[in-house]
Amino acid sequence: MYRRCGFRYEKKLRAIGIARIAGIDEAGRGALAGPVVAAAVILPEKFRHRRLNDSKQLAPDLREEIYEDLTSNPNLTWAVGIVDCIEIDRINILRATHKAMREAIAALSSAPDHVLIDGLPVIPFPVPQTAIIDGDCLSLTIAAASVVAKVTRDRMMRDFCAHFPEYCFSQHKGYGTEIHLLKLHEFGPCPIHRRSFEPVAQPLLALEGLIAAAAPPARRSRRETGRSLPAEQGLQNSLS
Repeated sequence: MYRRCGFRYEKKLRAIGIARIAGIDEAGRGALAGPVVAAAVILPEKFRHRRLNDSKQLAPDLREEIYEDLTSNPNLTWAVGIVDCIEIDRINILRATHKAMREAIAALSSAPDHVLIDGLPVIPFPVPQTAIIDGDCLSLTIAAASVVAKVTRDRMMRDFCAHFPEYCFSQHKGYGTEIHLLKLHEFGPCPIHRRSFEPVAQPLLALEGLIAAAAPPARRSRRETGRSLPAEQGLQNSLS
């Protein structure tokens, strides 16, 4: 059943006397390059925004516009936590994501009484929490955090693109798209790639897997019978 993004969780908490409620979400957890960014946002009780939604459901231009609306609102409290690729490789992406979330909460100008987290519980965590699967689609407070996290990270990846233009980071933001894997195979990893991620360590295998998954049935059947296409021809077909 369809459930509209709203304040149902926030209203339940306020009904038992919990006033300052933060939403937390992350961006970049599944990327192959760049940082993971978490945002924490506390919305005022009477907050309204008719276009706010889960960041993944917003067009990039609208997402940027909503980000400006949120971060320029003097009645709204927000902060971000950022963990870079070196730390991601050192402690793994799950721990890095949780660290970014804790840093975002710690960076808020005033501590919340309760936190709504997108996804699964974060343990340990310094504030009482409610974890909500698909929370960015259900809670407007989490949706606001998703927009702040996504736009913050996208801007960072566009800046990285200026330093490493050959990887086209402004197009894919570090995720494992076909063009990213092509560039990774061609140039190898750059300083912001996550070396502990298998597609970075073995870019050719990742690229072959992506091309195989996108191949039409006729091409798959030729592989299954042992008659493979030349590598250059297969790659050209996948890009056409």
